[in-house]
Amino acid sequence: MEAVMASTHLAILFFSFAAGFVLFSLLLLLLRKRPWCSCRVCRAYLSSSWAADFDNLCDWFAHLLRESPTGTIHVHVLGNTITANPANVEYMLKTRFDNFPKGKPFSAILGDLLGHGIFNVDGDEWRFQRKMASLALGSVAVRSYASGIVAEEINRCLLPLFSSASVDGDFLDLQDVFRRFAFETICRISFGLDRGCLELSMSMAQFAAAFDTASLLSARRGTAATPIIWKLKRLLNVGSEKELKKAIGLINTLAEEVIRQRRKLGYASSHDLLSRFMASMENDDKYLRDIVISFLLAGRDAVSSGITTFFLLLSRHPRVAARMREEIAAVTKGGAAAGEEGVASYEQLKEMHYVHAAIYESMRLFPPVQFDSKFCVEDDVLPDGTFVSQNTRVTYHPYAMGRMESIWGADCSEFKPERWLRGGEFAMESLFKYPVFQAGQRVCLGKEMALVEMKTVIVAVVGQFDFELVDGGRPVKFVPGLTATIGGGVRARVRRAAPRLPPC
Repeated sequence: MEAVMASTHLAILFFSFAAGFVLFSLLLLLLRKRPWCSCRVCRAYLSSSWAADFDNLCDWFAHLLRESPTGTIHVHVLGNTITANPANVEYMLKTRFDNFPKGKPFSAILGDLLGHGIFNVDGDEWRFQRKMASLALGSVAVRSYASGIVAEEINRCLLPLFSSASVDGDFLDLQDVFRRFAFETICRISFGLDRGCLELSMSMAQFAAAFDTASLLSARRGTAATPIIWKLKRLLNVGSEKELKKAIGLINTLAEEVIRQRRKLGYASSHDLLSRFMASMENDDKYLRDIVISFLLAGRDAVSSGITTFFLLLSRHPRVAARMREEIAAVTKGGAAAGEEGVASYEQLKEMHYVHAAIYESMRLFPPVQFDSKFCVEDDVLPDGTFVSQNTRVTYHPYAMGRMESIWGADCSEFKPERWLRGGEFAMESLFKYPVFQAGQRVCLGKEMALVEMKTVIVAVVGQFDFELVDGGRPVKFVPGLTATIGGGVRARVRRAAPRLPPC
């Protein structure tokens, strides 16, 4: 009996020593990789004292970047160098592209959600997916197919909803409306499926909530000063990591059903994007799952975010809305503006330079993806003289860049579409100055398709409706996530816009 007790005590002692040694080793690793810093930036970040003066973390970062002589700052406790300097952005995304990949640390943060999808991989995997996506998105047939679907969904769902709300005096959450619209269109464009054909055990609202939860919790991983904590919670399946796992499980169910239905209907002669990937990787369901999630993230979240913030800004700037309606009426000869067909043609959209400028100006102030991070492979020096050591996270910040006087002038905080016009025609700025769609080798392949969808929706809606926001003057507060999401939504009353006749 005594021998058994002695061996038990020895086992407990050994386990305690082993556990203590592991914890001590983890602490040393943490201190080496994330040195605790007493500088004012790190103190403010760790204590969240910045929140006393700023509504959003991105606004605080923008303030710090404006104060910096180089447009670059360091958040030591995150091991993160953040920049709003266009020369640095060009260096990262073009000049030294191979030295600034996504990197394994960042891929690990988003790996449970995005897997090996195009937004979360480097090297040969990224090149293969980019080539496949480029062939699909560059196809005239696919672009025509996508434009037709967007027009159908506008006439079938969006305009009737706004028309009914304008008659009944109902309030709508514009963020929710545009997310549901974007989900419908991305299901049809990317997967060739109507939402109604999916055989699911839960409502689409539950799946949308799961996607929002997964986006929020994945984003929080990236802002954690001590990554070991979320990794330990993930290992033990507790707290936020347990919640994330549950949300991703629901998302996987949706992705599996999308793949099953696409197989059932056949894909050999289909124009949707998933069918084109299935033709090359038909039996790899894990790979196809990652493709589905990537399309949903880009097609639902990014597009709807861009449209939502556009109408938020437009509601505060009636002068811009009036000028847009004048251009729409002039180009369509009153057609889309009067609601005869509801949707302008692709050729008509190309003539709407002011509308195009207003969309670009909106995304300058409210980019759907507020920042993007890379990891430095080898020690490097950025063009502004900032030294970046190996394995350092380097983030360029489009949200902050849109608020830099050094880039956009003293009126950078104003919503001013005219800054994009030269002689009445749209004039593009350097993508390294405006990296809303990234730039260099990773420039967004879906950029043109996304812009056409946004422009088609905006022209159809602005031509017929006005939105009166509830608490329209309140500050915009974002919920943490992979794309910009406004906390509490954007509630608005819908009103019919006064009809405008085209000029004689």
